Amino acid sequence: MKKLLSFTLFVLMAGLSARAQTILRFEVIDGDTFPVYQFDEVILKDLKDPEAEKKYLKLVQDVKITLPYAKLAAFRLQVMEDNLQMMNNEKDRKQYIKKTQKAVEEQFLEDLKSLSIDQGRLLIKLIHRETGKTSYEILNQYTNPFTQFFYQGMARVYGTTLKTTFDPVESYQVEHIIKSLKLE
Repeated sequence: MKKLLSFTLFVLMAGLSARAQTILRFEVIDGDTFPVYQFDEVILKDLKDPEAEKKYLKLVQDVKITLPYAKLAAFRLQVMEDNLQMMNNEKDRKQYIKKTQKAVEEQFLEDLKSLSIDQGRLLIKLIHRETGKTSYEILNQYTNPFTQFFYQGMARVYGTTLKTTFDPVESYQVEHIIKSLKLE
């Protein structure tokens, strides 16, 4: 019986090891040595619940809508920071920031107004994911305190804050959607 159990475990481990990425360590159990593998992340969810499936599909749609804006924000922020580093005069820097802010508002404000509340919350998280800075930190760095206070107040009205961060563990579904749909 013990040999049958050992053989079954060996066959099972051999089958699983084909999908494993790396061996973490070896463990000795009752004199037998077994490898411990690290496997790819697997997300199990019950798709039989129609409400959970509907929520997940809505999240997929929201990610598809908001991620391009977050990526564009990260790109624009990087370009702006690069250009600001080349400027020596503080007056020129302030004028450049104002012009950039005005151009971004003209180009995207109407689109952003049409986002749902959930999409707006997701966009704030995705901006942090893409830039490494919260929306609050970005506003703090490039705008005056009144503008920062105004946008933070608007976020509060809609039940969120600009200080929201993206936590890949907490938002595992969002991270999974981005990776599985190859949106990166």
